[in-house]
Amino acid sequence: MASLPGWTVENERLRRAFSFPDFQSALDFVNRAGAIAEEMGHHPDIHLGWGRAAFEIWTHDAGGITDHDFELARRIDSIAGAVK
Repeated sequence: MASLPGWTVENERLRRAFSFPDFQSALDFVNRAGAIAEEMGHHPDIHLGWGRAAFEIWTHDAGGITDHDFELARRIDSIAGAVK
């Protein structure tokens, strides 16, 4: 978890919320994160609203968090600063 600042573990899920200046910026971020998730074949729950996007990541069939979840979280973090 030390390598994923801003992420928390709740109910055996990785969670993080991101803030944006408007809806379009949040949507652009979600679309980029969604493309990464699709590429990885790993699909988080995403909650989108005006100026915010929140993620819940876990592996359903493992019943909790796996290395694959941590990798998706790292990749989502890697694009967070790129969306304006």
